[in-house]
Amino acid sequence: MDYRTRIRHVREDHDYTQTQIGQLLHKSQQGYNHIEAGRAELKIDDLIVLCRFYNLSADYLIGLTDTPTVLKRD
Repeated sequence: MDYRTRIRHVREDHDYTQTQIGQLLHKSQQGYNHIEAGRAELKIDDLIVLCRFYNLSADYLIGLTDTPTVLKRD
């Protein structure tokens, strides 16, 4: 599964809209939609925000593993 599909599934599983995640990333709904649709790339800074927000590893969000590893907090 590619990262665009993964971040969409995670967003939907948590019942968030594209508008809500766009606001989290300081983007419009359309700007965030472009990431999920493949018309824009996910920036590393935005990936970090998503990992922290969902409390999931980057490996899971970008599709390197299918195991949703929870981040360890200090």
